[in-house]
Parts: sequence; structure tokens; C-alpha cells
Amino acid sequence: MRPETRPFGKDADASPVGDPDRAAELRARVEALNARFRHHGATAVLRAVLTERVAGDIAMVSSFGAESVALLHLVAMVDRATPVLFLDTAMLFPETLVYQQDVAEKLGLRDVRVLRADAAEIARQDPYGALHLRDPDACCALRKTVPLEDALDGFDGWITGRKRYQSQGRATLDFFEYEEATGRIKVNPLVHWAPGDVRTYMDENRLPRHPLVAQGYPSIGCRPCTDRVAEGEDPRAGRWRGQNKDECGIHFVNGHATRGAS
Repeated sequence: MRPETRPFGKDADASPVGDPDRAAELRARVEALNARFRHHGATAVLRAVLTERVAGDIAMVSSFGAESVALLHLVAMVDRATPVLFLDTAMLFPETLVYQQDVAEKLGLRDVRVLRADAAEIARQDPYGALHLRDPDACCALRKTVPLEDALDGFDGWITGRKRYQSQGRATLDFFEYEEATGRIKVNPLVHWAPGDVRTYMDENRLPRHPLVAQGYPSIGCRPCTDRVAEGEDPRAGRWRGQNKDECGIHFVNGHATRGAS
């Protein structure tokens, strides 16, 4: 049985945050969606999300990192007009900025929105660009979490590229999840993909690789907080190396921002 299509967002009766009945309804919707798509794949999920609007008004959030092009290509095949939110932290590798433009042009993405932190807040909180050295969580909040939350205002949900294999904290992810802290539905179309699936998809569709991957960066974030990874290391070992941090904070678990990656 498919979940009912009660209005979302600005057409809804109330925001689910602070409305227990609305929140319970959305949790039930997510449960029903996961049951419906239990034996389906990424393309079926995206078609339902982008054409049937089973999660309401939705945007995709992409880092245009090492594996991002696979999901971007899948989204483009369904609807090239899908809003794609890209966080430019002003600390990214130059290669990432060039790659973002190249991929968007190649895939024909029509609505890429580049997000940046408020200049006044940067000047107030990090005038010397050294916040990442003394408080990396605060730096991520300033440059990622706050701009993204502002950009997602008005959307009912968002599409992510998270996969179960990436970390222990992601091992139980489903296609759909309800984000208690924001009242949004999060969609993870590639949740069941393995590293080999991503590489095979990119090869078969002749998708461009991020140039830093060949230089030893299998997971790519901001330049000061991303290191090369040695052979045999975990692919994410180069993110915030030596720190008690493996997530940038844009994802919520049990109502709290996670300590760490997009």
C-alpha cells in the first residue's frame, strides 16, 4: 500500500517540527516507503521521488567529490531540473571547483545552486581562516551546516549519496529516513551500493573522475582537512586525520548533528 499524498512544505497544514501528529504521519510515510522499495534499486527510488513526489519538494545535496558523479548522473537521467545544492566552503581544492562545473555541464544539470557562508559571519568567526585548526566542528558548522540549512528551508526533503559501507554509523541506513531535528525526509538512493558498484557504474557510463582520486584522495573534502590515503587504509582515513571526527555535521542522528562527512 502506498502512503497517502498529504501536502508537504508550504502547502502542508503545519511544520512537522513541534507537531507530534504531523511528525508521526511522516515517520509512518517513511516506514511505508521503505517497505514499498525494499526490493527495488536506486533508479526506482529516484523516479518515485522526482516524478511522483513521494517525499514532497526535494533537492539533491552533492559535494561533487570522488563518487558523486554516479548519483548526479542517475538524478540527471530522471530530471535534469532537480535542484542540486553544492557547498563552496572557500576551502575546497581548486580541482573540485573545476570538476563541479565540468560535471554540471556534461550532465546538463539545470539548477545547480552554489552555497556559501555569510561573509559577515566568516569575518566575525574566522577572520584569519584558522578556525579549522582550533575547532573543526565549528568550522564545518559555519561553512556547511548553517548555509545548507538555510538553503533547504522550503524543501520537504533532500537526496544524499550516503552508503552503508562508508562507516559504522551508516551501516543500518535505509532508502528513506525521517530527520527528527528538521522534519525533513532524507533519501539515500545508493544506500545498498558497494564500492565496486560505484566504479562499475562510472565505467559503464563513461563518467568523468575527480582528478584528485588518481592522486591518492579517495574521499575529498576541504583542502586543510583532507589528506592522501595510503594503500590499505580506509578510504576515509584522510578526512580529519588524527582527530575524533569523521562527519561534517550536515547529517542528523537521533536529533543531533553528527560529528563529521558529506
